[in-house]
Amino acid sequence: MASHRKPRTSVLASPGGRRTAAGLTTAALASVTLLSQTADAAPRAPKPTVEEVKKQVDDLYHQAEVATEKYNGAKERAGEQQHAVDKLLDDAAKRAEQMNRSRHQLGMFASAQYRTGGMNPTAQLMLAKDPQQFVDRSHLMERLTGRQKQAVTDYQEQAAAAAHQRAEATDSLERLQKSQVSLKESKRSVQDKLTEARQLLSHLTAQEKARLAQLEREKEAAAKRKADEEARRRQHDGGGSPGGQTGGGSDDGGSTGAPSSAKAAKAIAFARAQIGKPYVWGATGPSSYDCSGLTRAAWKAAGVTMPRTTWDQVKIGTRVSTKDLQPGDLVFFFDDISHVGMYVGGGKMIHAPHPGASVRVESIYYMPIYGSVRPG
Repeated sequence: MASHRKPRTSVLASPGGRRTAAGLTTAALASVTLLSQTADAAPRAPKPTVEEVKKQVDDLYHQAEVATEKYNGAKERAGEQQHAVDKLLDDAAKRAEQMNRSRHQLGMFASAQYRTGGMNPTAQLMLAKDPQQFVDRSHLMERLTGRQKQAVTDYQEQAAAAAHQRAEATDSLERLQKSQVSLKESKRSVQDKLTEARQLLSHLTAQEKARLAQLEREKEAAAKRKADEEARRRQHDGGGSPGGQTGGGSDDGGSTGAPSSAKAAKAIAFARAQIGKPYVWGATGPSSYDCSGLTRAAWKAAGVTMPRTTWDQVKIGTRVSTKDLQPGDLVFFFDDISHVGMYVGGGKMIHAPHPGASVRVESIYYMPIYGSVRPG
């Protein structure tokens, strides 16, 4: 049976449908254009100024230095723990040899007892050729019994000591593993901060980089002026400049002030010889240094052993105020004590500043001072 309904005509197939489709297409294009314009009109974050970039980079360098000191501490702890573990393993090997000797001696006594000790005294008297042989044998057994008791005691002591050493070794290994984990975390943190700083600097134009360098020079000049003003003020007050200086010191860190000791003079001479070598985080020389690596190496050259990190170096020696600084003293910076330099007089220090810079002479007022100590 034929259907009484007419077949539907496609809207797109009819002339009117084509007009409708064209209208839809136009509307869709208009919508896309509108969305595009809306997206373009959305507010974008303004590009940071050179001053803001400098502050961000300085903050990142500071954070990297904190992480570097954590890395230095973790590395030193890991080294100490590794040394302790190696010593415990050597001691355990020696203890095992002693236990083997004690065990061998016990085995000999057990064999002797098996051969002769199983007989009662009556049987031994009956089997002896004469009474004197019985007496000699009895005396020997008494001596063997005494030595056997001592061998048992020795073995027990060796076994107890071995168990204690095993527990010590296990504890040292656990501490070593924790130090190694901390070492990796600090290393990753340093690398992340430095990468972020490099990325910020890489986005600067040549003109912006020139402006950044100018800002750095202005900051250094301001710190130098403050150092010179402090030196003149102290001289005017009659106390002289730090270390008995008569002037502000030369630009290369020269000073007429005497070091606090002969050892301090040697430390300063070593630090001067490192000027121009690059800052590398975690480095202790001889081709590169970080801040605490430089001060430690300098005082080591003077015969004074110092801890590795700024946090430990600030605890040694004698605390001195900024106004009483003498060449050779260590000056620490920031509330978190994350940077250190060696005072050379005239309000200046030798220090390893940060990545991208070299060991140089700079005013101690370039950074906020935490405190100072006099090693030796």
